[in-house]
Amino acid sequence: MGVDELALNSKRIERRRRATSQGTDWWSEFVGILWLVLGVLAFHSLIAKPFYIPSESMLPTLRVGDQLIVTKYPYGYSFVTPTFHLLPPIPGRLLGALPARGDIVIVTPPQQSTDYIKRVIGLPGDTIAVRDGVVWINGKPVPRVALGERLIPIDGNTRCDPDPERGGSVFYQGRRVTHGGKAYCSLTLFRETLPGGASYDVADLGDSPGDHYGPVTVPKDHVFLMGDNRDNSADSRFSLEQNGLGGPVPWENIGGRAEFITFSRDGSSTWNPLTWFSGFRGDRTGISLHPSREGK
Repeated sequence: MGVDELALNSKRIERRRRATSQGTDWWSEFVGILWLVLGVLAFHSLIAKPFYIPSESMLPTLRVGDQLIVTKYPYGYSFVTPTFHLLPPIPGRLLGALPARGDIVIVTPPQQSTDYIKRVIGLPGDTIAVRDGVVWINGKPVPRVALGERLIPIDGNTRCDPDPERGGSVFYQGRRVTHGGKAYCSLTLFRETLPGGASYDVADLGDSPGDHYGPVTVPKDHVFLMGDNRDNSADSRFSLEQNGLGGPVPWENIGGRAEFITFSRDGSSTWNPLTWFSGFRGDRTGISLHPSREGK
């Protein structure tokens, strides 16, 4: 080893010693973490984010405890697009596109900051009415086929509680049944097919105020939204004072489209790690939330 190489190695060793003696560069660490957080927020705001189902308004399609992916870009961007709703109401959308009938979307009701999840039923220019629980679009009843009763397992998240004082619904009265020693919620289902072919299952549990509505015409740049659990959903049929959506919703209040379920919990998990895996509903992972298309 020559003199020049020895001198070069000595300088390298000295630089390392000085870096070690100076300790951690906390500013660099902070900047690195900040960029990471900003990257995650940008992805959540512009590309996709997870969404947790908190209510039974979309049964049988979605259950409380489902975790799903919502994409932000299919309809363009608006003031509700950012993960945190910090922007004031701004009309219109950037790179905007209307949802399709049958899409499941997240929506922020006017003058609120809480996200709901509902299904698109009506588009601009449509006349929407509900008669005896049947949806009418432009003067024609939406075809639906009776599917009979479906048993949804009752667990810590899906409660099927008939007591409104406990957050339940009177329309679950008599719906809790036992089969094979297990508790279930018995739902009366129909297969509904919208104009354009979007087809999906809805629950109809009896006569309710939402079974008689309209007609109303959906204004320009608005959509009409309903929950699949027709007698237990606060949606476009109900006023803001009733915790509904207050009629057709401006399209800029749509935050994204639901794509698929990533995983689902039954509500039995505790702080005990042994319960973390037993509390998963394994049969729900990967379920697509796009409606089937009749004739395609």
